[in-house]
Amino acid sequence: MKKILLSVLVLVFITSCKVKSYKNKNQKNVFADYVDPFIGTGGHGHTYPGATVPFGMLQVSPDNGISSWDWCSGYHYSDSIVSGFSHLHLSGTGIGDLADILFMPTNKKVDLTTKTISRDQLPYKSSYSHANEKSISGYYQVFLKDPKINVELTSSQRTAYHKYTFAKNDKQSVVIDLGFAINWDKALKTGITIEDQYTISGYRYSTGWAKNQKVFFVAVFSKPIKESVLTADKQIVNTKKTDGENTAAQLFFDAGNSDELFLKVALSSVSVANAKENLDDEKSNFKTVKSQASSIWNSALSKIEIETPIDSLKTIFYTALYHAQVAPVTYSDKNGQFRKENDEIATANNYTAYSTLSLWDTFRAENPLLTLLAPDKTSDIVNSMLAYYDTKKILPVWTLYANETNTMTGYHSIPVIVDAYLKGVRGFDAEKAFSAMKTTMMQDERGLNFYKKYGYIPYNLLDESVTITLEYAYDDWCVAQMAKALGKNEDYQFFLKRSQAYQYLFDPKTGFMRGKSEDGKSWNEPFDPKHSNHREHTDYTEGNAWQHSWFVPHNVENFVSLHGGNEIFTKRLEQLFTESSEITGNNVSADISGLIGQYAHGNEPSHHIAYMFNHAGQPWRTQYWVRHILDTQYNTTPNGLSGNEDCGQMSAWYIFSSMGLYPMNPASAEYEIGSPIFEKATINLEGGKKFVIEAENVSDKNFYIQSATLNGADFNQTAISHQQILKGGVLHFVMGAQPNKNWGIKK
Repeated sequence: MKKILLSVLVLVFITSCKVKSYKNKNQKNVFADYVDPFIGTGGHGHTYPGATVPFGMLQVSPDNGISSWDWCSGYHYSDSIVSGFSHLHLSGTGIGDLADILFMPTNKKVDLTTKTISRDQLPYKSSYSHANEKSISGYYQVFLKDPKINVELTSSQRTAYHKYTFAKNDKQSVVIDLGFAINWDKALKTGITIEDQYTISGYRYSTGWAKNQKVFFVAVFSKPIKESVLTADKQIVNTKKTDGENTAAQLFFDAGNSDELFLKVALSSVSVANAKENLDDEKSNFKTVKSQASSIWNSALSKIEIETPIDSLKTIFYTALYHAQVAPVTYSDKNGQFRKENDEIATANNYTAYSTLSLWDTFRAENPLLTLLAPDKTSDIVNSMLAYYDTKKILPVWTLYANETNTMTGYHSIPVIVDAYLKGVRGFDAEKAFSAMKTTMMQDERGLNFYKKYGYIPYNLLDESVTITLEYAYDDWCVAQMAKALGKNEDYQFFLKRSQAYQYLFDPKTGFMRGKSEDGKSWNEPFDPKHSNHREHTDYTEGNAWQHSWFVPHNVENFVSLHGGNEIFTKRLEQLFTESSEITGNNVSADISGLIGQYAHGNEPSHHIAYMFNHAGQPWRTQYWVRHILDTQYNTTPNGLSGNEDCGQMSAWYIFSSMGLYPMNPASAEYEIGSPIFEKATINLEGGKKFVIEAENVSDKNFYIQSATLNGADFNQTAISHQQILKGGVLHFVMGAQPNKNWGIKK
């Protein structure tokens, strides 16, 4: 018996080895296989685990049904109840909306007339376990415990695919609840029409973070509808069409000889007719689309190839590269049409319109990453912002489903445009873009009236005055650079002078940027640099003086001189990371997370700071702190992000920094040198060129740069230009355990 058992074990071992070998040789989706969409679904990451494709129109994903900050995406890993699967989701935002067009399979008749005030009262909700839940690039699966239904989801660019596998002989039914809403969202008017035995359509108008959101949909089922129940405002209607503030339907299907039910769903901001046009053709099916989605993701992720013996780093990196390409989202239909906030229907001619532009976050690294990896997407994003400008005559701040949310400070569509233009991206009208930037910065909204009058924003006239002033100063610098590039010298001089506004708010005694009154002399007292008051009666946005006093990325040398020179500046900068992490105040911003001292990596205002040592004669401190952030602020668990993902920015920081680069001043067309974490990273550029970054001897202890060469020639500087990267070549670092305090120092 023992001999037989031994023979069986040997056979199993040999077979498994062969299978593994075969898999490795034929593994098509090697990059996509490292992606774990559950990273960021716990903690304050606010990501979703559902199915989408790069920059896809749809994000079909589970909704737990809770309205709370950590459920901004509709899902949080701590939960165990699912309310359904809707088709629009936000990735990593700090405000919740969307979760439109909810579908939920069930095996029993439910009472849709029941009035509900929480998800606990939903008659179709189900429990689930992470043990029977799976998410990979472009595919999501979960087993619903209560009705014993296996749900699988995938997506193409404009069509979502559902596959429901019911228990044998169970009733096969699907609930559509257009009144379902979470977080800021509220349905205003909805409607469902049963068009034929396989097709339903409808619409959902809602208000929330996006004040005027209109979504039209069509759904096609693989089996005929044999029975239906429609409700309007919790009342049953005996027709095939229903309208109301809150409409829902339960459909029952002829099971036939199969336990599987398939459906396709397409959306449009314009009309049901456009949703039908967006729907993939009849030849497309769940299996092929799932495979195509994986292949599409693999292609998108292959733009950067990393080499490291540490698999966890590959998982963190490729999941970050995944998250950096789920937003912004496709907004225009196949025919180019899209709805504007004022209900005008526009047409994107020769470009794709995008929405979900989280510009306060993404201008820092996410948009520069797209400029490097997907310049065609960047020009489309610029055209999308200019289309918004056509209506509003102001560039967008934060657009959601083409609605201006006016969320956050500054006008950071401006650095996104300048970043694109200075790096050689065309495909948009540069003169129109400059006019839009200039007009935006010369109007009077959002504190610009005070900024123009005083040269800064007095704290007694507007909350968050320090942050807003610093960000307007940077936006002005960006306008100046665009003016210079277009030969507009008068505009260049005007905006360059105004970009020095940060000087008004610098307090040399404390070393902090502080609120100043309109008299130009008095500081806001009492002053506590650790104090935070979230979004009201404060001088700083989602932070404190420690975190917001460093935003002068466009003129670090002058900023250093304001402090009194390199020695004082670097001492204060070092103290940022070593100070106690106590945050004072009774209304501390939840966005202050990922603390290293007072440095808060969980929120974007801190993201550039570690790279400022490069400009003050201590690049080895940049190398030390960047590596420390890489090691401590990211991991492979659902809590793997130290703060809101914010539509790719948290991930873009990791992508750049792990390769040894970072766009500290995103519109400068340069990248700061940090501390590469991989032995080799290859950026596959447009046109077939490659830029390779090598880190010889790199390890968890060897993170200091000893020397560097670029294409074989000595490289002794702490920045590299975008144009140098586009030429292709090899940037080779030799790493060591002790800092080389001569490397990167200007002689």
